[in-house]
Amino acid sequence: MTAVPPPEAPLDETPIQRALRLKQAALDARPKPPRGGKFQRQQAAGIAAGNSKPWMTR
Repeated sequence: MTAVPPPEAPLDETPIQRALRLKQAALDARPKPPRGGKFQRQQAAGIAAGNSKPWMTR
């Protein structure tokens, strides 16, 4: 059985390049967390998410 590359695959693609392309496609297909909000601000500021000490905020 010969593997036929899908139309979006380059003809000179190596097996490692194919694996990386498939991995990236699988990662892109995963659901993304919502953008913005308190969680992302805390992550950007280096504060632990779910901080149980509100008096410690900046």
